[in-house]
Amino acid sequence: MIWNTNLRWRLPVTCLLLQVALVVLFGVFVRYDLDADPHWIGSQRNENTTSDMENEFYYRYPSFQDVHVMIFVGFGFLMTFLQRYGYSSVGFNFLLAAFGIQWALLMQGWFHSYKEGYIHLGVENLINADFCVGSVCVAFGAVLGKVSPVQLLIMTLFQVTLFSVNEFILLSLLEVKDAGGSMTIHTFGAYFGLTVTWILYRPSLHQSKERQSSVYHSDLFAMIGTLFLWMYWPSFNSAVSKHGDAQHRAAINTYCSLAACVLTSVALSSALHKKGKLDMVHIQNATLAGGVAVGTAAEMMLMPYGSLIVGFICGIVSTMGFVYLTPFLESRLRIQDTCGIHNLHGLPGIIGAIVGAVTASCANAKVYGIKGLANFFGFDGFKTSWDSSMQGKFQAAGLFVSLAIALVGGIIVGVILKLPFWGQPADENCFEDSVYWEMPEELKSTVLHPEDSTLKPAEP
Repeated sequence: MIWNTNLRWRLPVTCLLLQVALVVLFGVFVRYDLDADPHWIGSQRNENTTSDMENEFYYRYPSFQDVHVMIFVGFGFLMTFLQRYGYSSVGFNFLLAAFGIQWALLMQGWFHSYKEGYIHLGVENLINADFCVGSVCVAFGAVLGKVSPVQLLIMTLFQVTLFSVNEFILLSLLEVKDAGGSMTIHTFGAYFGLTVTWILYRPSLHQSKERQSSVYHSDLFAMIGTLFLWMYWPSFNSAVSKHGDAQHRAAINTYCSLAACVLTSVALSSALHKKGKLDMVHIQNATLAGGVAVGTAAEMMLMPYGSLIVGFICGIVSTMGFVYLTPFLESRLRIQDTCGIHNLHGLPGIIGAIVGAVTASCANAKVYGIKGLANFFGFDGFKTSWDSSMQGKFQAAGLFVSLAIALVGGIIVGVILKLPFWGQPADENCFEDSVYWEMPEELKSTVLHPEDSTLKPAEP
């Protein structure tokens, strides 16, 4: 089947309607947080604060910059491995992230920052919005090359909404600790995306099979994304941690886990190849799994050696997933996972949730100190009847809640996206930039060469 991929009216109308709606909603509901408001100077006097450096901006903004780079550069370039889909990988990631952060500021604001009729916006809101969009970028990896930009905007609209609900349930109702988002970001994003791509299954996708491979320069561009993500992941996992030791500990744990994951991934990649060679797919993706898996327990007393163990395990699991599990999912379960998000985000996210539950259950006053234990887990608040065992149970419950919302939400959104009027490409035209982008003249003759029988021209 060949669908009409001409987006001349569909994409502009969708973008403009969404942006106008956002402008109206921001005008009605959003105001500056006290730290971004001129009244802050009065607050300084009341709290005897003498330095402008006490403003939350100077504490949080460096972490925000790092997370922001990960979302727009790291995730964008990580997906450029497809030989003829570089424009779309970076460009569509840019589009969905720019829309997603605006919608996330509203959705998360209504749940967490809504006071006196307004959402109060500060730099921490910007970080949390990026976290939310990070989950959308994860899901984007599963449907990469097979959907139109209109479908991506619709998916983002629903996923940000579901993410905010899931995050509120876990963090506010269940009081789960999930600093780096192993459950809220990675597990939810991965299984939401996998469910959507399962619903959008394309039985004739083999017609575009040759364009799913990489070329030398596309893999190099993807490694740029990998390196940005790998370097900034400690900031990602520690960005919204409490001032002081928790943030410091989160950065150290992530740093150690990532380092161990690289060595293990390289070892497994070589060991699983019959000639002992390295596979660039493993180096681009599996090396990041340690950052995903340490996310839930990042602030906890995991200990540096524990972080190394987590990274070690994830390097093995993620690499083996790319070798054995991805082909199985496509051939047996009809899940066409373009970027292998199940191996980088799904499985490591589950491992991270388990590590977090076990680490929380084992927490005690000897390790944290009496005051430190009560303060870290909130046992000195309304949870005075809780203990570490109870916290561990709630951590485990958070994993099942995330999976349930991801699977149910993914089915619903997948059915909506399967409607035939969103401008999606036909099976034989997937993974091809020229379907939606004006290409440079020197590439047009190659891409649209008459000998390329797999690329069908779009209908007018």
